[in-house]
Amino acid sequence: MSALAWYVIQSKPHKENQVCAYLEAQDFEVFYPVLRVQPATARAAKIRPYFPRYMFVHTDLEEVGMSALQWLPGAIGLVHFDDYPATVPDPIIHQLRRRVEQIDAAGGLLFNDLKQGDPVRIMRGPLAGYDAIFDARLNGSERVQVLLSLLGRLVRVEVNANAIEKQRGSQIL
Repeated sequence: MSALAWYVIQSKPHKENQVCAYLEAQDFEVFYPVLRVQPATARAAKIRPYFPRYMFVHTDLEEVGMSALQWLPGAIGLVHFDDYPATVPDPIIHQLRRRVEQIDAAGGLLFNDLKQGDPVRIMRGPLAGYDAIFDARLNGSERVQVLLSLLGRLVRVEVNANAIEKQRGSQIL
């Protein structure tokens, strides 16, 4: 009987690609979710991990042995809780895959077509449902600054970039 499960591997900082490539070269099934982002500078990465320093490997740990995943070039090793390797249920992996596909279909984590002054709607979080004006992408993060009309004043607010949607043809404020 196969005991296939998804295990979590932690990499050293900025070594995710190396660990993923090594695991794939060893014929492991790897789920390393990455997203397209609008870089803060021309030299910044256009692809970023959804979970920096973490990836998932689908295997039968009893068959391959824990050492096969504990001692990898560029990795810290398997994530453990109470001396047991952490596993992630299949439905969670499927949901994560779907979420990454949705973000990619929306143009990435930071939308390329947003310009200062564009009307947006906040779709998630404590400000969900509010209309705002896109102001700026915040350097080095997946957050944006928007302007909200509160008590007759424009207030700058930071929100997650994936929490806003561009409004088509609507007038805000």
